[in-house]
Amino acid sequence: MIQNRLRVYYGPEGAGVNATKPRNNTTKIRLGEIFPLLADAVRSDRTWLRDFEDDEITISNDLYEVILAYQHYRRPSA
Repeated sequence: MIQNRLRVYYGPEGAGVNATKPRNNTTKIRLGEIFPLLADAVRSDRTWLRDFEDDEITISNDLYEVILAYQHYRRPSA
């Protein structure tokens, strides 16, 4: 009996988002490359985003501080 082995298709070389190939279930990518894609997915209310809600990401301390400041100052005035 012949077994079919499934492989992950990453698309043609040089097309789409320029990410490094996954190693140990992680991928390094520049935020600037995924911002437009994530923003479009949020605007379009894509259901697949909910699949990743509980995933943790690692960001630099300075980006985290900027995000916290943005969160604080975007609150509506009382």
